[in-house]
Amino acid sequence: MLKQDNPGFLAEEIANLKALCAAENKSFIVIDDEDLPMGNDKEMVHIQFVGHYKEKEVVYDAILCTLQLHYSSTIYEEAEREAIEQFPLYVPIENRDETYLANEALDDEVEMMILEIIDEIEENDDIKVSEYVELDEDFDFGISLEAALYVAALEEEVIEKFISDFNSNSLKLDSSLYSFKTEEE
Repeated sequence: MLKQDNPGFLAEEIANLKALCAAENKSFIVIDDEDLPMGNDKEMVHIQFVGHYKEKEVVYDAILCTLQLHYSSTIYEEAEREAIEQFPLYVPIENRDETYLANEALDDEVEMMILEIIDEIEENDDIKVSEYVELDEDFDFGISLEAALYVAALEEEVIEKFISDFNSNSLKLDSSLYSFKTEEE
């Protein structure tokens, strides 16, 4: 997509976002996103803020998450991948559509295997993650930004500091590798 076709680079969209931010007395607005998991508003958030990209103002459409949530997602994806190798007929939830035929016995068996694989991955400390920021300029509205931050929760102050550091080119990412243990419920 060419930048001139991207509304996130248009002065009126940028001015509109700045006005929304000013009304909230913040440097960002939170986007209600039904694709985000429910009940984790302190672990993952969808926001928009104004910044610069290649010396031009732009809207950043950002998904921020805690490093612990990124770790959990990473090990789940790895465990699911390993389980699918054992059960090739299993269809992951995100790939199911109206033609999907439910198979509860298979689903239960795969879910148990996934939990066992997760335990094994955590026990062996096989996967480690670090903070990251990824940009995607080929996005339909502004610039897409995805980041994982080593913070306990995505409180408003944490988000404000991230945006301030990002916009001032002073953001320092922790390149240390971390793993976490799943808390038993």
